Amino acid sequence: MAGGGGPRRCRRLEAEAARAVLAATDTLLFDCDGVLWRGEAAVSGAAAALGRLAAAGKRLCYVTNNSSRTRAAYTEKLRRLGFPPAETRNVFGSAYCAARYLRQALPPGAAAYVLGSPALAAELEAVGIPHLGPGPAALPGPAPADWAQAPLDPAVRAVLVGFDEHFSYAKLCQALRYLLRGGTDCLLVGTNRDNRLPLEGGAAIPGTGCLVKAVETAAQREAFIVGKPNRYMFDCVASEFNIDPARTIMVGDRLDTDILMGNSCGLTTLLTLTGVSTLDEVRGHQDSDCPTRQSLVPDYYVDSISDLLSALGE
Repeated sequence: MAGGGGPRRCRRLEAEAARAVLAATDTLLFDCDGVLWRGEAAVSGAAAALGRLAAAGKRLCYVTNNSSRTRAAYTEKLRRLGFPPAETRNVFGSAYCAARYLRQALPPGAAAYVLGSPALAAELEAVGIPHLGPGPAALPGPAPADWAQAPLDPAVRAVLVGFDEHFSYAKLCQALRYLLRGGTDCLLVGTNRDNRLPLEGGAAIPGTGCLVKAVETAAQREAFIVGKPNRYMFDCVASEFNIDPARTIMVGDRLDTDILMGNSCGLTTLLTLTGVSTLDEVRGHQDSDCPTRQSLVPDYYVDSISDLLSALGE
């Protein structure tokens, strides 16, 4: 890691330095949207850069807070956009990591009430966790007394909150009732705390963090978050592969998720300027004496992943 003692300083990763950094690296963890692609279009040169990294023997893994796609869907998108072939075991989405966490934390046969997408449900099914909740839901009657008496599944021992386009008051009521019934024996888990999802043209939509906060507020308790910047996602990668943090780079476009997780886990951190965070934000944090803001400063930055091509022999 380039930080060392004292305030962290972020440097542009020029070709000579990039060669030295990559020579000391075995594994690269990539965020996806904003780093490798924007929407359905690959970032120019990103596929070529990852192809050269793979040819150089580097392990490539993909870590994303997006809970609306399965690992299989990510491997297919990587293929479709021309990236090196990836196995599903190299993809660590928040849906998969949430399913992995619940498989370890729940007793056999316990079910989850899910505020989330079909992809989140599919990852639960893949590890054998029964679930209910995905899709639209209506209030079970005209009055609050009806809402408070709707049937509850006796097997539910966890409430899992991911991105849910059908999020509603009815679902919030049901989630709260499961949490009140089970108390601390009913787990509250969120896939991530991303509060806003940027779209092309400067637009944005509310992110999963807004939904997690609604359930936390109703239940008056805090969720366990599996996604970045929580280190649980990195722990999932480390348990699958023999990862040496000192020889691993976290590549991302968001300071508050990608870079914070990488710094917290002792990884070298590389910010790409093709997504959310800006160099002005980096400068604002590195000029601060606040340790919390310093933890958001990456070791290096590039304009785009394609900048690495010059260090890779192109």
